[in-house]
Amino acid sequence: MRHNLSEILEVIKDRRSIKPEQFSNRKVHQEIIEDMLNAAKWAPTHAKTQPWRFTVFMEEGLKRLSDFQSTLYKDTAKEFSEKKYLKLKERPLLCSAVIALGMKRQDIEKIPEIEEVAAVACAVQNMCLVSTAYGIGSYWGSGGVTYMDETKTFLNLSEKDKVMGFLYVGYPDIEWPKGQRRPLEYYTEWINH
Repeated sequence: MRHNLSEILEVIKDRRSIKPEQFSNRKVHQEIIEDMLNAAKWAPTHAKTQPWRFTVFMEEGLKRLSDFQSTLYKDTAKEFSEKKYLKLKERPLLCSAVIALGMKRQDIEKIPEIEEVAAVACAVQNMCLVSTAYGIGSYWGSGGVTYMDETKTFLNLSEKDKVMGFLYVGYPDIEWPKGQRRPLEYYTEWINH
């Protein structure tokens, strides 16, 4: 065996979504964020297009993200909610880092878009596994202003590209959550002949 399979499986099984409201004030160092991003680039990618594009907000950048998304929501909401506005304003400020998750569409569009989206999702999973190994919480959110054209512009993405959400990162201020999944027979069919 090339690697310690039991440790790899434990990290996979231990990964949890931990929301920014559950983060402590302890700051995650940039080197750890870089480790997460370096793991992301090893995700499977058809034809090696490597469609992921990440924008990392840290320190004062978190305020910039907070201001952008809360103002955009306030200016465009059909039915304004003070609660949603405050969540968009405050959530980035609870984090050590927020990583905007972009998908850069191949110019010639040879690779089906769904495969590019899947590649980015795999890259995000790699980041989440590294954060778990460090004992750092992460939460992939896609609400708020994620799918608005103004957000693409803010993140320097083109019209054909996609924003796939934001990965919120911080040390948890809670006990690491337990998880559970259904057994294989709920979602697996074996065909042997």
